[in-house]
Amino acid sequence: MAQIKVFGIREHLNPMKKQLASVIHSVLMDVLGLPENKKFQRYFPMDAKDFQYPPDRSAAYTIVEISMFEGRSMETKKDLIQQLYKQIHEKLLLPVHDLEITIFETPRAHWGIRGLPGDELELNYNVEV
Repeated sequence: MAQIKVFGIREHLNPMKKQLASVIHSVLMDVLGLPENKKFQRYFPMDAKDFQYPPDRSAAYTIVEISMFEGRSMETKKDLIQQLYKQIHEKLLLPVHDLEITIFETPRAHWGIRGLPGDELELNYNVEV
């Protein structure tokens, strides 16, 4: 399981949402082995006055937050971050300096999905990768 939140300034985030969603999910499938139909993404286009960032970033500055079950190896998480940077930069031409990625992991029991705690679900993919 992985849920994605993406934050950015409205004028920059909205035009790239569709392509960004595709790139992010493609990387999640490749690196984490998520099924194609497990796409959970939310976008938060913000007014520039409500999105503050350091002066060494541009107005294209984008934050990607990934919430997922714990259990992936450190190598897998680093690969996920590296592949997201690579693919987003190559396909959307977003400078790596204007992208930040954070992974938040929680125990499966801390998720409620389809009326059950996450640790009681039978998944059609492996979390321990």
